[in-house]
Amino acid sequence: MAIRTGRAKIRTVMDELADLTAFLTVAREGGFRSAARVAGSSASGMGDAVRRLEARLGVRLLHRTTRSVTLTDAGARLLERLAPALSEVRSALDVVNDFRDRPAGRLRLNVPIAAARLVLPRIVPPFLAKYPDICLEVIAEERLVDVVAEGYDAGIRYEERLAQDMVAVPIGPRVQRFATAASPAYLARRGRPKHPRELLDHDCLGGRFASGGPLHAWEFECDGVRLSVDPKGPLIVGLGTTTDLAVAAAVAGTGLIYDFEDWLRPFIDRGELEPVLESWWPSFSGPFLYYPGRHHLPTPLRAFIDFVRSMQP
Repeated sequence: MAIRTGRAKIRTVMDELADLTAFLTVAREGGFRSAARVAGSSASGMGDAVRRLEARLGVRLLHRTTRSVTLTDAGARLLERLAPALSEVRSALDVVNDFRDRPAGRLRLNVPIAAARLVLPRIVPPFLAKYPDICLEVIAEERLVDVVAEGYDAGIRYEERLAQDMVAVPIGPRVQRFATAASPAYLARRGRPKHPRELLDHDCLGGRFASGGPLHAWEFECDGVRLSVDPKGPLIVGLGTTTDLAVAAAVAGTGLIYDFEDWLRPFIDRGELEPVLESWWPSFSGPFLYYPGRHHLPTPLRAFIDFVRSMQP
């Protein structure tokens, strides 16, 4: 009888944790359908979990309309305390993972779109082949994210955007460059600029971060001389999010483009774009995998860190 009672209590606790996790996911994703996609569940299942939680607590946690799901005051207070608490619970349960023959579980990463396209393709397939029991979830976006508050295990950022209280591990190429390029048709029509200042007389395909602010300046460096040019032209795209549109426009001859060399290199190698002002291309340090410096790392994250380190020269 005591054993059955103990098992029933464990099931109850696990059910409550599942419902709390469902609420957390719905709140973060802003809807049941998007939360279901993240959780690998169904929208109706997520809805049932939240309703069970509200019934147990005796308070409404979410305002639901046909178009949106928003937090009530009670839901906002619960979310504020729940996120770090569930993170600690996951860390505690992950200790058991140390006793498994091989790492298992979910690993959530938040990364810039450029890293998802230029860095992770060389790492993710061999990592998952080595650790088939790990489920890797990668969310790519350009906004600055508090990885702890939003339930991620780790993230990728460039050095200037790293928080000081994070542990950082080099990932991907250690040196990258920004490149300027244009299509052969554009250069035949408008001429090839010989100096960055001449870009002011050209059509430049500009970019802006989704958070707003001024256009991203085009920076150049040659023999210790540094210059910054504010691009002007017929097209402005969201940095990272719509870079492919800018590349397509550049290939079509709309104007000059300035972006990661690795992003433009395939088009340059195929002759669809030509390098411009190559001696002025500035270099910068490569990205870092970063994570909170807590004592116990989740086993999937520890396996990923060791794998990334093993790939560095």
